Amino acid sequence: MFNIQFEDPDSTTGDKLFAHQNSWGLSTRSIGVVVMVHGDNKGLVLPPRVAFYQAVIVPCGVTDANKEQLNTHCTEMKKSLQKAGIRSHADLRENYNTGWKFNHWELKGVPVRIEIGPRDLKNNQVVVVRRDNGVKATLQNENLEDQLNKLLNTIHDDMYNRALVERDANMAVTTSWEEFCQFLDQKKIIQAPYCGDIACEEIIKKDSARTEIVDDKAPAMGAKSLCIPFEQPADATKETCIQQNCCKPAQSYTLFGRSY
Repeated sequence: MFNIQFEDPDSTTGDKLFAHQNSWGLSTRSIGVVVMVHGDNKGLVLPPRVAFYQAVIVPCGVTDANKEQLNTHCTEMKKSLQKAGIRSHADLRENYNTGWKFNHWELKGVPVRIEIGPRDLKNNQVVVVRRDNGVKATLQNENLEDQLNKLLNTIHDDMYNRALVERDANMAVTTSWEEFCQFLDQKKIIQAPYCGDIACEEIIKKDSARTEIVDDKAPAMGAKSLCIPFEQPADATKETCIQQNCCKPAQSYTLFGRSY
């Protein structure tokens, strides 16, 4: 869009300024990335810092005799966690059983499930279950807020590191056109020297496309540039462009990938 203006907050005469724009398109596609990178066969697995609820509290072993006590305890715990900055929810619905609730919140990707039953009330403890790996742990109610904040930070770091390892395992660096095509067929993203010429990218896209369809489910489109990484794997200016018929020196290592 063009000519987007706003009033200069420092101006006393109503001067206008132009808005700075970029083309990163950081919108719903970022949600798609979270779903694809972290999700599993049970549903979403949300990083704690972006999850709407970071913890959900589910009463267990509810009977007519203990229902009020359990529900009151869960409600008070929710308020305590919220006061500590933990986005939490107590699922006190009576028309669904405990197992259904577990499955429901796993599907929604809530990072931590807190289970509280009659025995937990007696022992002044809770059972917490991590969504990202299913590990269970028993925590004492004393300083529970601090323990959960540390756990959420641990979950964040673990999820980030797992995703980073997977990304690095599927990223290659090459200056060879033959290797470039091989890596592409292995579904890798590739850092390769590139001169920056639009015409060269069109040739790369055309020459790296599959002309023979061996598998209907296999990707066939050619490679396109995705971005220029800030951290360069080497000095690209010492290399020529990855486009096999281009003799121009590269400007940078550019990340290429195939659309699916």
